[in-house]
Amino acid sequence: MDYNNIIQKAIEARELAYCPYSNFKVGAAVLFEDGEIYTGCNIENASYGATNCAERSAIFSAVSKGNRKLKVIALIGDTKEFTYPCGICRQVIGEFAEDKDTKIIIIKNKDEYILKTFEEIMPGAFTKKDLEN
Repeated sequence: MDYNNIIQKAIEARELAYCPYSNFKVGAAVLFEDGEIYTGCNIENASYGATNCAERSAIFSAVSKGNRKLKVIALIGDTKEFTYPCGICRQVIGEFAEDKDTKIIIIKNKDEYILKTFEEIMPGAFTKKDLEN
């Protein structure tokens, strides 16, 4: 699969971040079963607990359109280091990941990225399958 488009969309979403407190921009792009790419950025709030991460913003946008199966997620934070999803975002990714091999693209810039699977970034995750037993 060619990841250039989803990587570019995540980079563009990063520039829309509202982060007046941390000044740490994050952008994300997700591909769901409908074939569309949805984007999100981090949106901070003076009450820090009300802040929403880029990954969740993108996922929630796709889910609000009726999607349920996450195929690929790309995210970018710091452009000098690789920025991984926080724990809450990893849990939300797990809720909608198509399977444990769902691709996670950790971007530093358009030419440098790491390709991981959900299982690699959250081994032994507690998911909806655990509630089915």
